[in-house]
Amino acid sequence: MTSLRFSGPVLPDGETAELYVVDGRITREKQAGAETAASGWILPGLVDAHCHLGLDENGAISEAATEAQALADRDAGALLIRDAGSAADTSWIHEREDLPRLIRAGRHIARTKRYIRNYAHEVEPGELAAYVAQEAQRGDGWVKLVGDWISREDGDLRPSFPQEVFAEAIAVAHQHGAKVTAHCFGNQVLPGLIDAGIDCIEHGTGLSADLVEAMAGSGIALVPTVMQLDKFPEYAEAGAARFPTYAATMTDLHTRRRDTIMAAYEAGVSLYAGSDGGGATAHGNIAGEIVAMADLGLPLDYALGAASWRAREWLGWNPGLGEGDPADFVVYDTDPRTDPSVLARPARVVLRGRVVA
Repeated sequence: MTSLRFSGPVLPDGETAELYVVDGRITREKQAGAETAASGWILPGLVDAHCHLGLDENGAISEAATEAQALADRDAGALLIRDAGSAADTSWIHEREDLPRLIRAGRHIARTKRYIRNYAHEVEPGELAAYVAQEAQRGDGWVKLVGDWISREDGDLRPSFPQEVFAEAIAVAHQHGAKVTAHCFGNQVLPGLIDAGIDCIEHGTGLSADLVEAMAGSGIALVPTVMQLDKFPEYAEAGAARFPTYAATMTDLHTRRRDTIMAAYEAGVSLYAGSDGGGATAHGNIAGEIVAMADLGLPLDYALGAASWRAREWLGWNPGLGEGDPADFVVYDTDPRTDPSVLARPARVVLRGRVVA
């Protein structure tokens, strides 16, 4: 098999090097006859830590449509995806060498009639632990809970389950070797989830100063999905006539989103990038999420790490491009640390040692 040669500054440290790809892995030993594939700024494969393959606004989609989503993510440089819940069984993606590496959370688990139709297992409190055990066994080490959603009776965001029920479910997932993350827009659900030892919070717009301190102290991660938060005014407007209290809550959460996320960062909470691709959101925009995180106030280098080397380490994959590591990386024509717009235009995408885009 022909070996490939790539050269240029290798991020995050920026040291100029020559990388050779042999049998899907990286070596820095010079390979005679290697084909020069690209030169530029080399970044460990991007990570989309909140993505929904196999899902559109109506629920599960076909394998062909799922493949198109995965290819869009791959071609944008997202070579490792943590799927944050899907109504489709996407385990077949593991068998495809041309598609991103995938860490599945199985199907969302929500309260009956308290989530998007056709998305989740919709269960009552007494059933939650059993469904968590089921999804822990079906997924790839993660379970996705819907922590809160609008209660039509109260007309506002409310926890999906009682605190003690969430705590039991998290304990059950951990017993089965799975981590737990939860969709959380509001504040009320967060104290119980954090106290129960949840592993990650999605969105997290309801976080307060005491809660971010607790998250930092417990090592609980946050995936803020900044581009998704920009849709809160739409959600508020859509619900204003029937649920004015909910609309006011969503407006307030949107207004405070920057302060909330920056407080989490400053407290030492580990933040990771997630595009929330899926549903009504297009795939292939992890670059947009990195830029959105930086525009919000996070240092660009931190936002890059949140979608590359730090996220890979968090999810158990090689954070760098060392000797013998899998050859999953992206090459850019200019330095993304100074020109983040280049993230949307990868010069080469290398997955499992093959140039795929």
